Amino acid sequence: MTSSNQFCRRTRREFLWESGAGFGGAALAGMLAKDGYFNAASANTAAAPGAANPLSNPMAPRKGTLPGKAKSVIFLFMYGGPSQVDTFDYKPKLYPLDGKTIEVKTFGRGGHRNQGRVVGPKWQFKPYGKCGKMVSDLFPHVGSCVDDIAFLHSMYAESPIHGSAMLMMNSGRILSGHPSMGSWVTYGLGSENQNLPGYVVMLDKTGGPISGPKNWSSGYMPAAYQGVVVSANKTPIFNLERPEGMSDAVQRRLLDRLKEKNELHLQPRVDNSELSARIASYELAYKMQMHAPEAVDFSKETQATMDLYGIDGTRTEDFGRKCLLARRLVERGVRFIQIYSGGAHNDDNWDAHGDMEINHNKHAGNTDKAIAGLLKDLKQRGLLDETIVIWGGEFGRQPTAEYAKGTGRDHNAYGFTMWMAGGGIKGGVSVGETDELGSQAVVDRFHVKNLHATVLQQMGLDPNHLSYFYNGLDQKLVGVEGADPITKIIA
Repeated sequence: MTSSNQFCRRTRREFLWESGAGFGGAALAGMLAKDGYFNAASANTAAAPGAANPLSNPMAPRKGTLPGKAKSVIFLFMYGGPSQVDTFDYKPKLYPLDGKTIEVKTFGRGGHRNQGRVVGPKWQFKPYGKCGKMVSDLFPHVGSCVDDIAFLHSMYAESPIHGSAMLMMNSGRILSGHPSMGSWVTYGLGSENQNLPGYVVMLDKTGGPISGPKNWSSGYMPAAYQGVVVSANKTPIFNLERPEGMSDAVQRRLLDRLKEKNELHLQPRVDNSELSARIASYELAYKMQMHAPEAVDFSKETQATMDLYGIDGTRTEDFGRKCLLARRLVERGVRFIQIYSGGAHNDDNWDAHGDMEINHNKHAGNTDKAIAGLLKDLKQRGLLDETIVIWGGEFGRQPTAEYAKGTGRDHNAYGFTMWMAGGGIKGGVSVGETDELGSQAVVDRFHVKNLHATVLQQMGLDPNHLSYFYNGLDQKLVGVEGADPITKIIA
């Protein structure tokens, strides 16, 4: 039964939805399908007393009920699906099986199969750190950071197809139209910097991933929560420069007049979240004209810092600049930063169907030094304790070959590896296991939603109560059924 206090806090539309029936309920369903809004009845998302309407001020924080250990997230997304058995999931029994056809159930781009030709790992593993974690020769720099990393070796998801798997990893659903994790974080916490976006996305220099903006969409939330694509070069945000011949004073008067007219238009339409977000976006764009260029100005960084990220090398410079910018954005209060390694074409991402050695040597070599540099730089500046760093792709790879010849592997959503560091996450631990071939997660299986729940909890948001009322349901990143955080990696 709904308490009187809870009843008083509900909006008129929620009350009508819950109490309405028949044609009235059907009519409301159509209205609400186009008008999601803040669920004031959820305790952990309720704004502080006297706070502004979150739709008129989309980046206003929701007061959480959990003690958050992290303030920001940096998600290093290895688009295409890195092979767990060639990177961080050591499977010694695969080496002698190389080239042999065995009985093993797999499900990938080629469908369901019951046997396959084993592709033995193409790199050697060796122990690193005090924890003795076995890491492939692909990642010697990341290997030096293992005592700060928690490895998740038993991740699984529903789809082995790039498009839907990308949406699942980003939004918790295999269908588009739902808010991404970055949107949920900025919705729940707002932004600490009103001059920069709360949610930033940096794409691979060869282009964006499949489905593009759907991966950083705010879905049915206001547009203010979607990711903003930023570049790590001298033009961080496209189309941000002031028109030629327009002074700051003239632009300020123009924006003030535009805001005045928009707010008059909004007054009788108080629930119009899209218009509210659009009004806020004009002001944010104006502020970013002055502050975004400073964020990407590396002139005051030391040469030692530039070298740490690999910005001194032709091969490592691009990803290194992105990782350094991520650290600078964290320092400036940006909540969620996602960096993609891998573009639209197979040769440009981790999707190794043909030659595993050429593919993974290329992409690991491009990113290893920068990733380790980011972890070390955050740690030495005292930022790692309050920043969650995530590494992984949309799925992993199978232990068997996809084709009759070659060393490539098909997609594998049954069992793959991701890792997390910082933000109250234990270092030097490995949890979960795949079978002896690395084919399926068999011990402490963790769904993508468990990863999402862990991130939200460490950010001070209750993953099973942070909600957004849309289409008649209290929608959640972890699904209406909820999900538990991965407690074994929480310090």
